[in-house]
Amino acid sequence: MKQIPNLFTLLNLFFGCCAILFALQTEAIDIYQGEDLVTSFNLPEKIYYASICIGIAAVIDFLDGFIARLLKATGEMGKQLDSLSDVVSFGVAPAMILYQFLRIAYMRQENGLEVNIGWLLPAFIFACAGAWRLARFGIDNSQELSFKGVPIPAAGCVVASLPLISYYNYYAGAVNDVIFNKWFLYGLILVLSYLMVSRLPMISLKFKDLSIKNNFPKIILLIIGLAATILLKWLAVPAVFIAYIIVSLAFKNKPA
Repeated sequence: MKQIPNLFTLLNLFFGCCAILFALQTEAIDIYQGEDLVTSFNLPEKIYYASICIGIAAVIDFLDGFIARLLKATGEMGKQLDSLSDVVSFGVAPAMILYQFLRIAYMRQENGLEVNIGWLLPAFIFACAGAWRLARFGIDNSQELSFKGVPIPAAGCVVASLPLISYYNYYAGAVNDVIFNKWFLYGLILVLSYLMVSRLPMISLKFKDLSIKNNFPKIILLIIGLAATILLKWLAVPAVFIAYIIVSLAFKNKPA
């Protein structure tokens, strides 16, 4: 029974590996120019599958901790295994998506196929920052009910939402013009990486009890999340992420 949470953690790792596979197996990225001289492209569906796998890994990541507490099977082995799985599912896998998005961003430019790979490598800064954050978390016992820096699953899910936002584009081409802009992607990498390695006080989404007083920040986030999902579809993911940072900083002196 005590190994059940660890099996869930390994399932998290399994889907993280699948996400990397789908992110890399993009086949051909079709880019063409219409009569109006506007460049268009088709994003291969396998990148969307990578996003789905990261989403599944995030659900499992939440469940393994819940199951461990339920079965009273927490331990050092599970803690280390969880960090190793998270660095793959929410660090390396999203970095692969960022790599492909940077590649597409350059392909949209003139002579984009000739881009030097060095311009694409900053995508891996995200994975390095995530690994740093997890290593620091592993040796800090004060992050039981709150976090120092943004948790890697939250940052990873923001990146994972990009292919889904692009595919279900409810705002004509405006959204794609932003998320396939190389400067936006570089900025996103730097911001998310900084937030992970920072020591900003972030609330934990674990519920200590069922009282409204002790869980008020989490209830606010839940309401924002539901409203954003209805109004913004997949854009709700980055919107809720921003709300998470704002709420965490607003309630930084409150009980987590």
